[in-house]
Amino acid sequence: MDQTLAPLQEKQRLTWIDAARGFAIFGIFVVNLPAFHGPYFLYGNGVNYWGGEEAGVWQVLIDIFFQASFYSLFSFLFGFGMQIIYENLKNKNIQPMKTMVRRLLILLIFGIIHAFLIWHGDILISYSIIGFLLLLFMNRKNKTLLIWSICLLLIPSLILTGMLFLVRNYVTLVNSVAIEASFQNFGSGSWQDILSQNLNNWLYANDLFNFVFITANLLPIFLLGVIFARNKWLHDVQKYQRILKRIWAISFLLFIIFKAGPYLVGNPLWLSLLQDTVGGTSSAVFYVISISIVYEKIPAILNKFANVGKMALSNYIFQSIVGICLFYSIGLGWYGELNPFQTIFIAIIVFPIQLFLSWLWLKYFQRGPLEWIWRSFVYKKILANKRKIQE
Repeated sequence: MDQTLAPLQEKQRLTWIDAARGFAIFGIFVVNLPAFHGPYFLYGNGVNYWGGEEAGVWQVLIDIFFQASFYSLFSFLFGFGMQIIYENLKNKNIQPMKTMVRRLLILLIFGIIHAFLIWHGDILISYSIIGFLLLLFMNRKNKTLLIWSICLLLIPSLILTGMLFLVRNYVTLVNSVAIEASFQNFGSGSWQDILSQNLNNWLYANDLFNFVFITANLLPIFLLGVIFARNKWLHDVQKYQRILKRIWAISFLLFIIFKAGPYLVGNPLWLSLLQDTVGGTSSAVFYVISISIVYEKIPAILNKFANVGKMALSNYIFQSIVGICLFYSIGLGWYGELNPFQTIFIAIIVFPIQLFLSWLWLKYFQRGPLEWIWRSFVYKKILANKRKIQE
């Protein structure tokens, strides 16, 4: 067995999984942009952003096809990737836990820098902390993982949905004071004001209750990713097409029922948790299987998304930097100034730039800049990153 501690080689990567990761980066940006634009989803109920009239086409499209779907897809791929790394280390006869703990600790540092110095909407801290919980499941049977995944996904969501239903006529979920403070600090404040508001927003979004619910949402999706990676269902799409088609059909049905179905009854706020948890998870599984199947038909196009996915961490942080430069007072100061279509349209402009920059970077380097730093610390050596350019 090769006992050299090193990351996966490029030829070992599953390009269609990288493509799915690239799609997830795009979808996350679309959903995050309204949060850069204003505090309406953190301290309001979303009506502040979209307006109180009947849901428009953009609101419906984002809600059904993007909201909770792409961070769920990214979470699925996080669990999928953790299992692949775990197997790679075991195949080299290396005890995997120390390396994986180190990997999560470095990710936590990235998350702290991102959350408190760039943008409060960071997901990396949650991934890191919940990733430590995932390590407790790495030696468990698939059946155990599936049971835990279903229970964690359904039980808290059903309980909270029932509670929201009971108080549906009494809860508005709008904090006008916090909304005003966000406009003051992000829209016209100093750098110090922005950092202070960042901290306040992060603490508000990640209090104990919220973090327990975040864990109950992300961990089951991580576990599904582990199950898929263990069974190699997405490693060889042709070989496992029969089971993949079954899962694809089930996930599509749940996707439609839980993501689009609420609009048949007026899309009430009390249904939003089930829409995000069950609907978001189902749509994520549907998306990753669809991309894996479609990859065989149009690999040239999806390879462009794969470039973004190969340097997902760098692209994720890049999007946050773009967001604060556009919306905060230290940049263009568009905080609260754009309408929903203008805000979302930014993704249509910025993401093609990311496609090009990712292609250009990977033409000369093996990994994204932050990926190179991350892996160099994880594997305790400065990894070679420059490509040998063919003359």
